[in-house]
Amino acid sequence: MSARDNDDDEIIAAAREGFLEEAQDNLRQFEAALLVMETNPEDAENLNAAFRAAHTIKGGAGLFGCTEVVAFTHEAETLLEALRSGQHPMTEATVALLLQSRDMIGKLLDEVNSGERDPVVAADAATLGGQLRAITKGNAPDAPAAAKSAAKTGSSAASAAVSSEDGTWHISLRFGQDALRNGLDPISFIRYLGKLGTVRELVTISDSVPELMALDAEACHLGFEITFHGDVTRAALDQVFEFVAEDCDIQILAPDASAQDCAALRALRGTSDAMRELMDRMVPERVAEFKSDEAGGDQAPVELEEISAERRAPGIERRAGARRGDDTKFIRVRADKLDQLVDLIGELVIASSGAKLVAQREDSPDFMEIAMRIGDLVEGARDGALGLRMVPIGETFGRFQRVVRDVSKSLGKEVDLELTGGDTELDKAMVETIADPLTHLVRNSLDHGLETTEGRIAAGKSPRGRIALNAYHEGGQIVIEVSDDGRGVNREKVLAKAKEKGLVAADAQPSDAEIDQLICAPGFSTADFVTDISGRGVGMDVVKRNVDSLRGTMQIVSSPGLGTTIQIRLPLTLAIIDGFLTQVGSVHYVLPLDVMVECIETPASCSASSTDISGVFDLRGEVLPYVDIRRAFGHAGDAPARQSMVVVRSNRAKVGLLVDRLLGEHQTVIKPLGAVFKHLQGIAGSTILGSGEVGLILEVPSLLQTISRPTANLPTFAKPPGLSPQSTLGVTHH
Repeated sequence: MSARDNDDDEIIAAAREGFLEEAQDNLRQFEAALLVMETNPEDAENLNAAFRAAHTIKGGAGLFGCTEVVAFTHEAETLLEALRSGQHPMTEATVALLLQSRDMIGKLLDEVNSGERDPVVAADAATLGGQLRAITKGNAPDAPAAAKSAAKTGSSAASAAVSSEDGTWHISLRFGQDALRNGLDPISFIRYLGKLGTVRELVTISDSVPELMALDAEACHLGFEITFHGDVTRAALDQVFEFVAEDCDIQILAPDASAQDCAALRALRGTSDAMRELMDRMVPERVAEFKSDEAGGDQAPVELEEISAERRAPGIERRAGARRGDDTKFIRVRADKLDQLVDLIGELVIASSGAKLVAQREDSPDFMEIAMRIGDLVEGARDGALGLRMVPIGETFGRFQRVVRDVSKSLGKEVDLELTGGDTELDKAMVETIADPLTHLVRNSLDHGLETTEGRIAAGKSPRGRIALNAYHEGGQIVIEVSDDGRGVNREKVLAKAKEKGLVAADAQPSDAEIDQLICAPGFSTADFVTDISGRGVGMDVVKRNVDSLRGTMQIVSSPGLGTTIQIRLPLTLAIIDGFLTQVGSVHYVLPLDVMVECIETPASCSASSTDISGVFDLRGEVLPYVDIRRAFGHAGDAPARQSMVVVRSNRAKVGLLVDRLLGEHQTVIKPLGAVFKHLQGIAGSTILGSGEVGLILEVPSLLQTISRPTANLPTFAKPPGLSPQSTLGVTHH
């Protein structure tokens, strides 16, 4: 195989991958439009959006020979067209069938991606395709519905009318230079005309093809003049070229086009003698009638732009050959390339830190000034690189419209979904990881959080339940909340089950907040029977574990009879953070800068002679708990005569951390710990310092939870808050 063949294969593979990514975007648009149509059947805009999404998927699949996708999507597209024309009414059953079609298209695209065929999927696709055909053909056109559809689309009688007399149309196409780059095949659209009628004459226009040395092999320079005969409507022809409308200047003359329209097209295209002769021959002869009228001077001049606008497909507003402005502002970049960029920026951060240390050691003001300047530039590059990875969480939130719709129908509950804060941005890797935990929380709220319709009415509530997802930034973190207005946590039942399982001492009297947190204990559930939806508590430990893996925290707040809110707090990124460097013994510890409150001298109540890992101290009249990092991590040796207290904020509460030295702010590149160190609690990861030494990144919420749990299988309230001096985090430093 030649190098050129290899290059071609790589180009095709990249284009195929781009098609699959774009298809997923179109599937999401397809689903979102269908969900709106279910609640608002008269929404013509979303009906058109669903049709365009299906049409785009089918067109792209056809370019790459994905025949199964093309065949099935065509069935869904045909039903959507019947809905658009008013031949079939919009019903709940129809939307449900189209949503099933969306899922089936997704499965077929997964097969394209994996290269493996599943006979079960093929059989299901055939069955569902038959149902789509049956529902499309089983309903005769309804006159009132058709009239309503015509009113919605604003089609005039002339544009919607079936061709008159001989049914001969003239189609003039000029493809934009980016058509091929955007994966479009001009011939495929012309070939499709043959399914609607007969192409009687086709002339390829190559006037814009440049000289060989200036030719761009990826650019399209062709146009076509087509004489087409068929008993079709203007809308049907518009649909043929709808997929390519943004990359092509399309002019269509109907069989009953006026002489003025014919003359306008002739003037628009006839920019050369050869083109004028061609247009005189191909455009209907009644243009001559207009020319004779024009010679008499009675005819007003033709406004070509207005005529051109009239000839466009309904709803398309654009200049010939123009692309949408938004399309030029975005490019697709592989996620692994962004990861490589962030990794390189991380190495720059480490190297910059090393340069500052050398400048300090050399005691060179000039060197230090340059090092500081480089550090500022690296910090700017860091922020820019991390910004490329940030994506709005709204796309993830949008998935739950389908989840709520399907689960609520299966449970027989009426539920409204409220989404706020969708423009809040989060690291792409975190968005992908948090999607499954959020799905589980939403299903939990639907299944066990919300009462039945009868139960809500009996409790004096609205028959329709409410699920709310909200996201916002707070204190350098992103906060995601999943709320419901259901029955709340049954604390008596939870506590009884916890005592039964030995999670809580028989005589323990935990607080309400501590009881709520029990539902996150591994394997804990109060469900009397297992459902296929969820169980409040079943898998909640997995949710919490996933949140912990992202260096986040999860808090549960519930009010009996009023509902439950589960709040997840996550860092903005997993790659590089602003940190505060401290030292205990010979080990460096980094605290995320966004949790820092202040640094103070060690209070007298936290004397070095104390043997407790933790205690309390007085901060200007406010009593706060503190943790001695030296004893918590089992550092050997005596503490220095002078230590410092770092006050941090954890879950909106302030806590002191006792350390030996304060070393100042430090840009921190997060390196994951190896599998052998995963048992360590209170450590979020590691980092490389400018000196080449390794620093440990403290995870404050996990640290505090572990310190307050001397016995591994007991929750925080099982023993008094005073901590045993024997309790450590399983780390010993010598």
